[in-house]
Amino acid sequence: MDGARELDIDGTDLRQVLDVLRERYPALERRLRDERGALRRYVNFYVDGDECRILEGQDTAVEKGTEVMIIPAVAGG
Repeated sequence: MDGARELDIDGTDLRQVLDVLRERYPALERRLRDERGALRRYVNFYVDGDECRILEGQDTAVEKGTEVMIIPAVAGG
């Protein structure tokens, strides 16, 4: 991603946003979704501050100006 912290991506839902990311950065896909296209368990996807899994999952609506954050889970002891 060339060190970019933010990207402007058009899409009507989270699935389309992730599809655009897959097209731009193919290697990123396997880290975000599994071979069936489901969201990876240990990656958190926030849409305007709410975890998408408590919303509509990949079908969560995304409008222009919506902030989508993708944060890998961190574990340790």
